[in-house]
Amino acid sequence: MAKVEEYKLFPGCTIGNRIPFIEASARKVFDKLGIKTSDAAFACCPDPVGFNSVDHTSWLAMGARNLTLAEAEGKDILSLCNGCFQTLKLVNVELNNNEHEKEKINKILKVVGKEFQGSINVKHFVEVLHDYGPDKIKEFVTHDFSGLKVACHTGCHYNRPSEIVQTDDPMEPVKLRELVAATGATPIDYSEEMLCCGSGVGNTEEAPSMQLLANKFSSAVKAGADVFVVICPACFQQMDTNQKKAGTQSNNEFKIPILYLTELIALSFGMNPDELGLKFHRARLTEFLTKNGFK
Repeated sequence: MAKVEEYKLFPGCTIGNRIPFIEASARKVFDKLGIKTSDAAFACCPDPVGFNSVDHTSWLAMGARNLTLAEAEGKDILSLCNGCFQTLKLVNVELNNNEHEKEKINKILKVVGKEFQGSINVKHFVEVLHDYGPDKIKEFVTHDFSGLKVACHTGCHYNRPSEIVQTDDPMEPVKLRELVAATGATPIDYSEEMLCCGSGVGNTEEAPSMQLLANKFSSAVKAGADVFVVICPACFQQMDTNQKKAGTQSNNEFKIPILYLTELIALSFGMNPDELGLKFHRARLTEFLTKNGFK
C-alpha cells in the first residue's frame, strides 16, 4: 500500500460543534504518530440516513461538493465520524459507478464552480490507524493499561453497507479490537457487541432507544467491562449523556466511562487528561482516571 503523505481531516458537524475534545485527541494522536492532516472548508456531509432518504439528489450534490475540496488538493479524506464516513464513501462510489448521476450532479456543482472527478478515497480514522499498524502504535505507549477491560463498540455506519464500505468484517470486526489491544488494554467479548446503541431510533422513540442502550450496558458490565471505547460521535453522545435515562428505563444504575478510541490511545501515550478535555465528558471519568494512575 502506497504511503499517503497527507489527509484532509473531516471532523463532521457533531464533533466540531458539540464534542470538540474528540477532535483534539485525534489531532494529538495523529501528530504523535506522524500522520499528517490538513483542513478544508467542508460543509455538512450530509446525514447518511434522514437527509438521504428525503432528497437523494441533494445528498449526492452536497457530499460531492465536499469531495471536490479534497480532490482540488489531491488528498484523501480522513473522517472522524461514522456517519460522515458512510455518506462520503457512498457518494464517492455511487458517482464513480453511475455516469448518469455523475453528469447530473456535476451540472448542479457547476453553479458553484465545482466538478466531481472521483479521484480520491475516503477513509475512516480506524482504517488509517490500523493501516499505520497496531504494532507500530505500541512503540509509543508509555502508560500501563494491562489490567483494563474494554467493551468495544463500532457503531452501525462504520461497517455497513459492507459490500461498499469494506472497512472490516461486518459481523466480527477486528480492527477496533486490535487498536485497543495495542494500548495494552484487553477487549472483552459481550453478547450485545454488534447491536445498535439506539441513537437513531431515539430521535423518534425514546423508550426503545433507552432499552437498546440499557441492554448494551448491562451486557458489557456483566462481561466485566471497565470502560466502553467507541468510534462514532452519535454513539458517544448516546452512551455518554443517557446513562441515567437508560438506567431508569431498565431499573438499573449505570456509571460507565465512555472513551473515544483516540482518547484511549492518547492516554496510553501518557498525554495529560486535562489537555484532552476529558473533564467535558458527561459520564465523569474521575474514578476511572484515578484508578488507572492519572492525577
